[in-house]
Amino acid sequence: MVKVVMAGGGTAGHVNPLLATAAQLRDLGCEVSVLGTAQGLEADLVPAAGFPLVEIPRVPLPRRPSLEFFSLPSRWRSARRLCEEALEGADALVGFGGYVSTPAYSAAHRTGVPVVVHEQNARPGIANKVGARRARVVALTFDSSPLRAKRGRTVTTGLPLRAAIASLAQRRRDEEGARRSREEAASRLGIDPGAHTLLVTGGSLGALHINEQMTAAAAALPDGAQVVHLTGRGKDAPVREAVRAAGVGERWLVIDYLSQMEDALAVADLVVCRSGAGTVAEMEALGLPCVYVPLPIGNGEQRLNAADHVAAGGAQLFADKDFTADVVRNTVFPLLGSARLDGMASASRQLARAGAAAELAGIVIDVARGES
Repeated sequence: MVKVVMAGGGTAGHVNPLLATAAQLRDLGCEVSVLGTAQGLEADLVPAAGFPLVEIPRVPLPRRPSLEFFSLPSRWRSARRLCEEALEGADALVGFGGYVSTPAYSAAHRTGVPVVVHEQNARPGIANKVGARRARVVALTFDSSPLRAKRGRTVTTGLPLRAAIASLAQRRRDEEGARRSREEAASRLGIDPGAHTLLVTGGSLGALHINEQMTAAAAALPDGAQVVHLTGRGKDAPVREAVRAAGVGERWLVIDYLSQMEDALAVADLVVCRSGAGTVAEMEALGLPCVYVPLPIGNGEQRLNAADHVAAGGAQLFADKDFTADVVRNTVFPLLGSARLDGMASASRQLARAGAAAELAGIVIDVARGES
């Protein structure tokens, strides 16, 4: 039996693709364990998915001089030693970035365990830059990422998707499957499957600025169009009031949080959303045209994540400060039902990658067997 150790965690962006790949490896008969921290999302999600979690202490680099700096070498050696113990008998290590991956990559090098790196973002993190130096394979979500394997090969697999999204992507590959998925989801949501549908979402926490600009333009919603608006938890009341006042409440479905996100995606003709790596990968896999409004904080990686989709002609992008009610009236709403939207949808479908988890699992098994 092939034994695979996986490393990553902290955020959903690291944990979800890790778990999607782990599930594929398990289905193919591999023994899988996961290195993670006690503080990240993996502490709950990994055991819940049925995989053993080996807890590795976080060893972040101090951002400013402090006493922690002097204990860094010993803490690093301790984390690496735990990783080495977990890698005993392993045939491959798969790293997804995050705090745990750096000592795991070092431990794999010391113990001779071959490494596969998966990078979720267009702009790679420090851990995966380290891992790529000796990785047999570096797998990318986005073609435009500059990360490359120094000694091995580099491939673009896309992002391993959650099972529900991957299933929807498969169904949407043909016209009949897409139609049935849309009708079934519309029935569950209580909306018209035949209307041009705009999905607005800022993620599970919502995006207040997007909510405000969308509702400021609500009165201009075209005839024959409807909106599914996921506001984020606790942000729904002002949106409900605004669309009711604009006279479009019956065609503007307001939901604070939707656990079955695949239903909202199945009915969408156009999506207004942020551009985190997971979001962009799902939009591309589903072949959905988008208007991206990158989160206006961080290192600009959200803009980079969307670059391939925009360059292909399947999406438009507006900086948060530039996304206004006028943009909604003059750019977003006119796309619904237009020939231009058909072109964007066609361009988006060219980017569709629904089988990333299976492809990455196959790569890992080949590396573990010495075939790659």
